[in-house]
Amino acid sequence: MSSLSDTAVRHALESYVDPVIGRSLVEADVLKAVAVRDGRALIDIELGFPCEGYRKDLELAVASHVGAALGVDVGVRVTWTIGTHAVQAKLQPLPNIKNVIAVASGKGGVGKSTVAVNLALALQAEGAKVGILDADIYGPSQPRMLGTSEKPKSPDGKSMHPIEALGLQAMSIGFLIDEEQPMIWRGPMATQALMQLLNETQWRELDYLVIDLPPGTGDIQLTLSQRIPVSGALVVTTPQDIALIDAKKGLQMFRKVEVPILGLIENMSFFCCPNCGHRSEIFGSGGGERMSAQFGVDLLGRVPLDPRIREQADGGKPTVAAEPDSELAGIYRDIARRAAARLAHGEPERAFPEIQVSDD
Repeated sequence: MSSLSDTAVRHALESYVDPVIGRSLVEADVLKAVAVRDGRALIDIELGFPCEGYRKDLELAVASHVGAALGVDVGVRVTWTIGTHAVQAKLQPLPNIKNVIAVASGKGGVGKSTVAVNLALALQAEGAKVGILDADIYGPSQPRMLGTSEKPKSPDGKSMHPIEALGLQAMSIGFLIDEEQPMIWRGPMATQALMQLLNETQWRELDYLVIDLPPGTGDIQLTLSQRIPVSGALVVTTPQDIALIDAKKGLQMFRKVEVPILGLIENMSFFCCPNCGHRSEIFGSGGGERMSAQFGVDLLGRVPLDPRIREQADGGKPTVAAEPDSELAGIYRDIARRAAARLAHGEPERAFPEIQVSDD
């Protein structure tokens, strides 16, 4: 007990690799304070991302790890502070918005909008202030998913208040037009509309603004990457090869404009029969892993093909809000934590392949 010191505690922490951050807490520079009092180790950890659903697990894991290494009682406190992170060159962060996260897919029909709204709700459930911008001018879906047809109010005739829905601040062209009204606009008009929705909305102190992009790599995606300060992007795909082809294009587009890729999300990854529990990989398997390995990008998680996800989104209360304690909500929250951790603390360490030398 007499050999216990701050240095010994820090040394013990060097071997604890956090599964969400993907590196040791020492290397991630999240140790706010380490102290020894009356033979007890006290550890104060400050993460750069919200982790309400993970905080207690981390406290217990760190206390167990250090306690086993040093044979002492350990007290751990985990908090977080969300900062503003780097964006593209020559762009500045938006007023009242710390970070913009783009959710993209190269192809339509992969469930990107459902993933985007559940991720926004998951970040909120983890303790962040979150907004969502529906950037799909031609096919806005967020008003339906958020369960509201409320029209934005303007305090001055020049700007709009965001719509409040399920605790999120939200804006969409769908709040301004009838649901069945088609937007027959050329590209420049659509991109101008996107910029107006973003800049003329009076967002109130957001940690994250999630932008639900339309599928593809066209005018709106290019406008976002060149004129909107994006802290990071998430790419949604399904396991099948035809979806992966287009997802790769979307990923490469962000890389060319120097927007960090926070990770991949494999949606509709598998289906579990609710009656017998049999698991079927309807759209194939391994696509997300192959793309992750090819481009050196993390596969943040797999979302199953589950009727409840569709039903709840169509009903105006997506899964994270409808069933916050469910396994499905837990998947979204885990993905949200990992994405936010990548933004705050960088990519995890990647193990190099072991090289074996043989005389054969």
